[in-house]
Amino acid sequence: MTFTGWLQIGLILGLAALTARPLGFYMARVFSGESTLLSPVLAPIERGFYKLAGVAPEREQGWLAYTLAMLAFSAAGFVSLYAILRLQAFLPLNPQGFDGVPPDLAFNTAVSFLTNTNWQAYGGETTMSHFSQMAGLAVHNFLSAATGVALALAVTRAFARANAATLGNFWVDMTRATLYVLLPLSLVLALGFLASGVPQTLQGSVDTTTLEGARQTIALGPMASQEAIKQLGTNGGGFFNTNAAHPLENPNAFANILQIWSMLALSTALLVTFGVMVGDERQGWAFVQTVGILLVVGAGIVYWAESAGNPLLTTLGLDPAAGNMEGKEQRFGASMSALYAAVTTGLSCGAVNAMHDSLTPLGGLIPLFLIQLGEILPGGVGSGLYGLIVFAILSVFIAGLMVGRTPEFLGKKIESREIKLAMLAVLILPLAILGYSSVAAVLPSALASLANNGPHGLSEILYAYTSAAGNNGSAFAGLSANTPWYNVTTAIAMILGRFAYVVPVMAIAGAVAAKKKAQPSAGTFPTDGGLFVGLLIGVILIVGGLQYFPALALGPIVEHVLMLAGKTF
Repeated sequence: MTFTGWLQIGLILGLAALTARPLGFYMARVFSGESTLLSPVLAPIERGFYKLAGVAPEREQGWLAYTLAMLAFSAAGFVSLYAILRLQAFLPLNPQGFDGVPPDLAFNTAVSFLTNTNWQAYGGETTMSHFSQMAGLAVHNFLSAATGVALALAVTRAFARANAATLGNFWVDMTRATLYVLLPLSLVLALGFLASGVPQTLQGSVDTTTLEGARQTIALGPMASQEAIKQLGTNGGGFFNTNAAHPLENPNAFANILQIWSMLALSTALLVTFGVMVGDERQGWAFVQTVGILLVVGAGIVYWAESAGNPLLTTLGLDPAAGNMEGKEQRFGASMSALYAAVTTGLSCGAVNAMHDSLTPLGGLIPLFLIQLGEILPGGVGSGLYGLIVFAILSVFIAGLMVGRTPEFLGKKIESREIKLAMLAVLILPLAILGYSSVAAVLPSALASLANNGPHGLSEILYAYTSAAGNNGSAFAGLSANTPWYNVTTAIAMILGRFAYVVPVMAIAGAVAAKKKAQPSAGTFPTDGGLFVGLLIGVILIVGGLQYFPALALGPIVEHVLMLAGKTF
């Protein structure tokens, strides 16, 4: 590890923290229906959308109606994307002449982009036409992110209001998230990527002569625009199979910094938005501190593990001075690869600028563990916020048990109904992750997809279902996941991770919104200070993480012990 490496990490995280407050306040104004700088231009467009769709923006919905609207919209999105992928060969903007996507892969991909997972069991440049990339995948990058933001806003209003029967209007929240937040920022960010050298063209490919004199065909397409919303919306689905490790998708240090910042920008700012909308900005910053501490520690461990190198490679004669550079780009190095890995898995982005399968055992354990914590560091756009609130509810409940008081969070009493629903949400992820991983670990057809056996092979399986259920989308590249078994089962895991999780969370929001607000008293546990931050971190690690320890012990931890002993399985 070097001072320069830590300085790079600190500067990028500092930049994300610096922009969190203005973006957070801006979004609070947008979703409160207040005027912004963009309102003169966008407000007439917004009203036009409502008129065309027959939406009455002033008519709010209760938690059940809000949730059903979200589910209906998601079902329609799945049908449309599945149709585009299957009919790809007959649609325009297909310069490569690609056939339609096979049914199981189309099912997996439609679910993937619908749930903001962007798991890709295919090579983008060899499978998807420009029309599929733009009208299918990029469109759902916007809509799935906007859906997550809308759900987070509904939960936010539950704590901001008292004796309320409604949580807002799903159609209004989703429209504003897209129109006022995601679209303008994506346009600016796409220009930044264009300036850094990311292509944006409808040309299918270009032929070039290599330095050795051979002819090579290089895939091209509308990359800069997709790169922008892929990162801002914490989607992660890359134009290329190698994602942000590809020199066209992530050509230089400036593009890499822009990518890491854009992953963090909106998810971090939404924590500030939460504080502003509930009337306590300090609460939002307490959440920022919580996720910031865990994220910095995670990035630090990955950086340390990769800088220490791999003894097995050292014995083969490789110079250990540069650390473990297998699967990494020289233009980013160990520090930026470590930060990117921690950020993309602490969020639910899944973009990668290095191959996680090539990380050292402990270096690979941390991204895996960060996803298993529930994708809340600071998580996906919107989904990270409501996931963090679930852990906050559990934290005040545990604190209440310690001192014998009825737990409260932001003046709302937390009772048995909310705790039961919170635990139902928390248990969804281990059910999907450990359940499917255990079956795949003994199923011959699933084992046939592994590039490695032993502990690393188990890590590949565990990572696949962790990434799917956590709606992350990154992968240990050694797993060949484009098979009927993995396409179907990872898709089901994605559905469970998104919808089976959010329904009980919305039920919590409905129950909390209906409660009155209690005034703080001498016995009220403050949830905006250091004590709460420490408690919340402990609950996240214990409740969210320890349930995976046996599986991790059999995978990356055993592999690390073998590596130190100079052995492989």
